[in-house]
Amino acid sequence: MRYHIDTIPVWDAMKLEGECPLCALRRRNELLDVERFLGASVMEPDTRIQVNDIGFCAHHQVLLYEQKNRLGHALMMHTHLKETIKKLAPVLESAKAAGAKSAATPMLKRWAGKTEGKAGLKAAADTIRSMSRRCILCDTIEENTRRYAFTMLHLYKTDPSFRKAFQQSKGVCLPDLAMLMEMAEEELGGDLLSSFLSDLFAAVQKSMEKMEKDIEGFTLKFDYRNADKPWGDSKGSLERVVNKLQGWCLGEEPNPK
Repeated sequence: MRYHIDTIPVWDAMKLEGECPLCALRRRNELLDVERFLGASVMEPDTRIQVNDIGFCAHHQVLLYEQKNRLGHALMMHTHLKETIKKLAPVLESAKAAGAKSAATPMLKRWAGKTEGKAGLKAAADTIRSMSRRCILCDTIEENTRRYAFTMLHLYKTDPSFRKAFQQSKGVCLPDLAMLMEMAEEELGGDLLSSFLSDLFAAVQKSMEKMEKDIEGFTLKFDYRNADKPWGDSKGSLERVVNKLQGWCLGEEPNPK
């Protein structure tokens, strides 16, 4: 897949010198998209069709609710609920029939795991579970993040100054490390692929090795004998470690703008 190249946001994220420029871009897009979905796009037919069909995950429902636009939020939830009721009806009918088969199965067969309606109930349960886990915001943010990752690879390939900045960076978080590895294999090749992976791994490993020392220092500060020792870079190390391992989720915003 090819993406439109937009280098400015990627450069801006690199200049923040954070633990993961992709996390900074992801969070920026997340906040903008939450605001956008509760703005004029609430009444855009194409957006409403998508929201009605997909809805939002629990995390993004919280972010939408925190915007305190109850009317916009309620309008989206009303039509999404109507669509969900429509989709749910045949699933529940199927589950009802499967449940009847299961109830009619002799106890001996049930103990042996040979309940006739078991597969049907499981299929219905899986469908319902998937309905509550889909999220249009998650899909949009993931697509934008992949676009920025592609741009990062493009800049590494074509811009020597970006390659130098990348080599001097702290790399990325582990989830984005996995994504970049897979995308690099698709988009780069030969010596360029080897060079990129080498620089990426070196940046991540160097960052994590420093983090290990920082968080050890953080824990040692809880010993009264170290009360007068300077904090150094250990302050905030807990948040940085969690964000490096899981992607940004704790502490200060990764993109203060």
